Amino acid sequence: MIDRYHLRYFLSVVDTGNFSRAAAACNVSQPTLSVGIAKLEKTLGRSLFDRTNRRVALTDAGARLVASARAIEAGFAEAERAVAEAAPVRTLRLGVLVTTPRRWIEHVLLDQRHAPGGDRLEIVEGKERDLRERLARGRIDLALTLLRDGDPPEARLRLLSEGYALALGQAHPLAGEPVIRAEQLVNDPMIVRRHCELLPETSRFFTTRGVRPVFAARTTSDDKALSYVRAGLGVTVMPEGFREAGVVLAHLDGFDFSRDIGLVFAAHADGEALRHGWLAASLARAVEPPAPD
Repeated sequence: MIDRYHLRYFLSVVDTGNFSRAAAACNVSQPTLSVGIAKLEKTLGRSLFDRTNRRVALTDAGARLVASARAIEAGFAEAERAVAEAAPVRTLRLGVLVTTPRRWIEHVLLDQRHAPGGDRLEIVEGKERDLRERLARGRIDLALTLLRDGDPPEARLRLLSEGYALALGQAHPLAGEPVIRAEQLVNDPMIVRRHCELLPETSRFFTTRGVRPVFAARTTSDDKALSYVRAGLGVTVMPEGFREAGVVLAHLDGFDFSRDIGLVFAAHADGEALRHGWLAASLARAVEPPAPD
């Protein structure tokens, strides 16, 4: 099935004549747009663009698609206007785990502008326990959080599984190593992410290997932790989803923990509708790892 966002990416490239300008117009990264175009081409079984270093040109198949794509997009827009005029605006109360990358929610907020019916979002940040309590009390409608084995299948939607990595600044002597042993970090200051769900396990991992580091900073903000790492203040352990310019993620030998991230729906909410709604679709795109260079 053709995804509307893939058609939107296609039309943006047609209108701007350039992948980077098209990505900016769609408020997505260029790798995300390129992946979307590639998926559309795979769905249709045809190449849509001839790509060269100097320009992007439509293939015959791409040229034939333009009129249909514009008609489909116009139909979507008309349907959204009709629904928006007929239905009251809905407020979705979304809980967000504090240990998730900020770019995921940025992606959702950009998509919200095109949400059917003009849904409003109310975002509540918190640790896993806090979000679970809010779900149970009906204070939020759904939460982007850790998934647990006890969650009923109908009350959750898995978005990704990811491991943890060692975050180092680009100038760190070990930044080029794909795998790093704990013993290699014996003289490295560390940044403590005090809100990390694996903080006790991380501490035991290093101490059982004879590494008792100096703590250069303690923070409850992942943005600050990344800034400290980027500036060379120290290293830290983070989920693999935290990919940021100036920060290198390397596998920490023997640190084999992972986590499942997804949506958990409150008992009062229509889980089936939320599962197939725009918010779940937007988050599924947001958590996709960037395409390799």
